[in-house]
Amino acid sequence: MIGVHTIETKSLGDRSYLATDGTVAVVFDPQRDLDRVLSLAESQRTRITHVLETHLHNDYVSGGLELARRAGAAYVVPAGDDVAFDRTPVSDGDVVVAGSMRLRVLHTPGHTHHHVSYALENKGVTMAVFSGGSMLYGSTGRTDLLGPEHTDALTHAQFRSMRRLARDLPADAQVYPTHGFGSFCSATPTSGDSSTVGEQQHANPALTMDERTYVDQLLAGLDAYPAYYAQMGPINARGPEPWTPAAPEPMQADELRERLNRGEWVVDLRDRTAFAAGHIAGTLGFELSENFVTYVGWLMPWRAPLTLIGESADQVADASRELGRIGIDRLAGAAVGDIAELAGAEAPRSYRVADFATLAREMTVRSVQVMDARRNDERADGYVIGSKHIPIHELANRIGEVPEGELWVYCGSGYRAAIAASMLDRPGRDIVLVNEEYAGAAGAGVPLTEG
Repeated sequence: MIGVHTIETKSLGDRSYLATDGTVAVVFDPQRDLDRVLSLAESQRTRITHVLETHLHNDYVSGGLELARRAGAAYVVPAGDDVAFDRTPVSDGDVVVAGSMRLRVLHTPGHTHHHVSYALENKGVTMAVFSGGSMLYGSTGRTDLLGPEHTDALTHAQFRSMRRLARDLPADAQVYPTHGFGSFCSATPTSGDSSTVGEQQHANPALTMDERTYVDQLLAGLDAYPAYYAQMGPINARGPEPWTPAAPEPMQADELRERLNRGEWVVDLRDRTAFAAGHIAGTLGFELSENFVTYVGWLMPWRAPLTLIGESADQVADASRELGRIGIDRLAGAAVGDIAELAGAEAPRSYRVADFATLAREMTVRSVQVMDARRNDERADGYVIGSKHIPIHELANRIGEVPEGELWVYCGSGYRAAIAASMLDRPGRDIVLVNEEYAGAAGAGVPLTEG
């Protein structure tokens, strides 16, 4: 009996998998924090014999090389990828045998040039496909991560790869993608938590549209992706260093102030409303939630010194784990405790928090300056009339465009608006965080355009 177990990393919108026949196991596209994988293998009383990558990842540092070393397993990587370490290269048509499991390699370019999928066969029956960044649930992997000169060709290749999977695999084969659960590696939003090849034939644009329509729509829908992606591919090609989450060096109020005075990044992990109620001047509010690591990695200059402020050592440890997944594994330090004490002699700053109903009332009686921190594709579907649009990932370079005085800031959920508010907060500027989902704006009476 073959079992497939999912290891989900919600903060990055990715999944890794462990498949076992009860004696041996194979792991697909593992994240860097290996304790989750090793603990699962131990609980299943199974031995990992193979670690398989569908592609060189652009959204996280892979744990595959280190997992293979620690488990004494073969490290299986697409043959076309130029890497600086020993591995077992595989090409289209190759078969990897692990116990009673056979994994047939299918070259499925599109997300990358050398991307492969693995069809899992048992007793002559294809029961599943591990599709990486190819066939996602109702979508496909984005095709622009290798540079604009490759995007058009990769998009056509993605279409053909999807058609091949649908043609060559049985309709009842389960689909196990790596991306597509909130990951920016997905070309368009995905839907559902599980699927089969047959279901995708009726739900996936690459299988319901003609090639030209699919290509045109995918290319038109591509928007910005996190800046740290540019670092992940080279790290994974070199071979990531072994990593174990570790507590950063503790520090006190005077040390925090020194780091802030030097212009270093000091990130406050607390809830966005707690940050708004009181925070150390110059710190940045990145609430520790599912979006945390994506936006820290996106906005922070790569390899810049980073210090964390948390309510507890556990909160800092959780943040450190998240950051290590994208290669931010050498933190400058951390401070834990009451924010008033950590602020030292300088009183904490604060700003207001409101909802869209409050914004609507204010807009009926006076002129209100509003900033929209969402992406271009979100704004295209509608926005608050009169709002200034500066996507959060462009804000640092466009601070000079931000109006002085009172400014109400919103996004899709309140998370990015809270980051923007922390970046903008300073004497002379009165920030109001709109801490509500944009979907509630219309019902609250806020004047909106329609996309």
